[in-house]
Amino acid sequence: MYKVMEQNLSNLGIKPISEATSEAVAYIKARKEHTIKSLETRWKKLNSCCMGGIEPNTIYTITGISGSGKSSVANLIETDLIDLNPKEDVIVLSFTLEMPSFKQIGRKFSNKLRKTTSYLYSSSHDIDDVTYNGVLSIAKELSKYNIYYVDTPGTPSEVETIIYNFYNTNVKNKHKYFVILYDHALLTRQAGSVIETISDLQQVFIRVKKLPLTSIVELSQMNRNIESPERINNPNSHFPMRSDISSSDSVYQASDYVIVIHRPETLGITEYGPQRWPVNNKVYFHILKNRDAGKPAILEFENDLQFNNLIEPEKDE
Repeated sequence: MYKVMEQNLSNLGIKPISEATSEAVAYIKARKEHTIKSLETRWKKLNSCCMGGIEPNTIYTITGISGSGKSSVANLIETDLIDLNPKEDVIVLSFTLEMPSFKQIGRKFSNKLRKTTSYLYSSSHDIDDVTYNGVLSIAKELSKYNIYYVDTPGTPSEVETIIYNFYNTNVKNKHKYFVILYDHALLTRQAGSVIETISDLQQVFIRVKKLPLTSIVELSQMNRNIESPERINNPNSHFPMRSDISSSDSVYQASDYVIVIHRPETLGITEYGPQRWPVNNKVYFHILKNRDAGKPAILEFENDLQFNNLIEPEKDE
């Protein structure tokens, strides 16, 4: 009788606590035995704040004003997940809605060769033969990576269809870590108002993150509030807040982690926040929401964005 009732509940999408408890124990056991792990990024302090890196079944939202370095960070994460986790089978589906995917690859060349994209694209002087041969060598290696791109914006419903079709064909039942990168939310093709579209997209991500070993890294824009003279001239108002995120309610609520990338010197700020932190060549990560691993945090990095990189200081300041 009890088993019949459980089966009927399952048909309604309801699971008993016994099943959820078994799943929780199995997950803890898998983490203990390292058969499931978080995927590391290059930034140790970020990993430490985020359960060891990119955690399965988790939504990360990375936000910031235009030009803050969001896309460069996502680009680094995309390849780091494969480069820094060689024992894991990782597959990435990257929605590159802001720029063509070939320019995303150009950023990877820039980072690995320590050359600006301007130089690589021969904007003022032709690229030299040594660098060009380096491009060819890296291209050969990158072509082996399990990374796939979607360049064309879709509605939330179309995005969900793409993800599930890709998952069923390339990921399901293969014990792969499946990471979805989405750059960025405001470029989703509208189905209703902007707020409705963003809200629908978050619901898609909430459903998708429940797939086995699946993580979402979503990029989102900030509104212009943080750029107001009132905020810039008041050190107590320098730090980004939840209300600075575009469509903040649905994005914030859907996310397990919310990370704001901020370069205060681009706003003309000379000393950052009430602590008067340095701004010259600095990039700050503000972790506004951390559902799993503790309190909000602020991390400091050296700006190396000309080579599509951020450098973590060797020691805390």
